Amino acid sequence: MSEAFAAIDFETSGRASHFACSVGIARVEDGEIVSRFYRLIRPPSSYVMFSWCHGLYWHDLKDKPSFAEIWPEIEEFIDGVQFLIAHNARFDRRVLHGCREYFGVTGAETPFLDTLKGARRTLRLPSYSLDAVCDYFNIPLNHHSADSDADGCASIFLELRKLGCPIEDMLI
Repeated sequence: MSEAFAAIDFETSGRASHFACSVGIARVEDGEIVSRFYRLIRPPSSYVMFSWCHGLYWHDLKDKPSFAEIWPEIEEFIDGVQFLIAHNARFDRRVLHGCREYFGVTGAETPFLDTLKGARRTLRLPSYSLDAVCDYFNIPLNHHSADSDADGCASIFLELRKLGCPIEDMLI
């Protein structure tokens, strides 16, 4: 079976783990991004705390589906992947689990890998932020846009693997 994984990134509208307002996912098979998934998500509150960061406002989100409504699409998109990856995966894993718990949706538990952890173990950089690591590898990035962040994370993972970073070094 070919290696398949998905890089996932959430943007949030508040501090609570279930306040996702967008999700981006890049599916990788045999070392290539083969498909992308991006959705805006209506959060459980009209107060959008981090608009200054991701540029999303309530008027962008109020008519979008809730996490529960898009979960079947997400689940279908990531079906068959061996693992999910994220840059600072503890955050994205917390948001995914928080949304699933809050909205009462279930799904298979997929292992998470962290490209932040892999970058820290493999590279010598002054910063290991997503934009700094993408810059190091010359990966285009529109930072804090969930679709671009997911693409950037997938590309970082592929570059780290080329440098010999073992998957085990990225497990969380």
